[in-house]
Amino acid sequence: MDKKKILILPGDGVGPEAINEVKKIIDFFNKKKILDIEIEEELVGGACIDAFKLPIKDETIEKARKSDAVLLGAVGGPKWDNLPFDQRPEQGLLRLRSDLQLFANLRPAISFDPLVHASSLKSEIIKGLDILIVRELTGGVYFGEPRGIIDLGNGKRKGLNTQVYTTDEIIRVARVAFELAKKRKKILVSVEKSNVMESGKLWREEVEKLGKKEYPEVDLKHMYADNCAMQLIRNPKQFDIILTDNLFGDLLSDAAAMLTGSLGMLPSASLGEINNGNYLSGLYEPVHGSAPDIAGKNIANPIATILSFSMMLFYSFNNKKISQIIDNSVKKVLDGGFRTEDIMDEKSKKVGTKDMGDLIIKEMKKNF
Repeated sequence: MDKKKILILPGDGVGPEAINEVKKIIDFFNKKKILDIEIEEELVGGACIDAFKLPIKDETIEKARKSDAVLLGAVGGPKWDNLPFDQRPEQGLLRLRSDLQLFANLRPAISFDPLVHASSLKSEIIKGLDILIVRELTGGVYFGEPRGIIDLGNGKRKGLNTQVYTTDEIIRVARVAFELAKKRKKILVSVEKSNVMESGKLWREEVEKLGKKEYPEVDLKHMYADNCAMQLIRNPKQFDIILTDNLFGDLLSDAAAMLTGSLGMLPSASLGEINNGNYLSGLYEPVHGSAPDIAGKNIANPIATILSFSMMLFYSFNNKKISQIIDNSVKKVLDGGFRTEDIMDEKSKKVGTKDMGDLIIKEMKKNF
């Protein structure tokens, strides 16, 4: 494998602990000369605010641009909740997405057989679940202008956000979803609210045109966002890939994640333009957040961060073999009954963050 350079941003809360387990895996692969990965590390989020009074430095953005991929732990926490909106830790993450032009967010929702009981839904509904949500990440209501809070006088105010999409923004993320659908079950559900929103009507029309023109082999269906939320609870296995905008993707991906029983198990990828099978830029992170209440206690679940690294190997480095080995090693550790606190049951063996990472590496070693 060619030499790759990764920028690691441990961030806040449990982020550094989970990232440490990935660094152990990278060290194993490097020493065995299976991979050749150079690591550079910087601050982001609250940790960067404490050190430099801003959520991310310009120099860090530049290093991210020059890296082959970025791995992020988590950002945020109550310590920084009272800061002005544009100075909070989350702005570091939003700037990374925007400046690196990471327009497609991939959120898997996979049910591991040993954890079927952890879902609030019946096991027969969840067993074998494997959904991928493709969320547009740099447009829509989170970035649209005008926005702000307007003083109307007489003690009254108005909050304003704008939902806006262009043809190009829709097509580029839709193309990612169609390409992924070709490699999976050739089924794609595009989600919007075209019945009440002009941006949704444009979304449906542009996705439909692209599908007919370039991807006739993909079975494309359209669904309103509220119905999609209901269907995720009623019959989630009807879905394979869901394509949707920034706002609805934010909501639906968290709902789909909790079908599996634990946010601590799920990775994500935020991707930019593709070239020769590899994404030119990618940010990989767990979806579980910083969980500051358990930080530093060696009880956080590192699996989502480890699986995020696996996604990096798959999407940014086109190394499906090593990615699959990591995924299979995680499954075997779970099959062995080992659990961190968030996914424990009375029949399982409780382990800490570091032990979970060591167990996964032990399984990986059996392949080499």
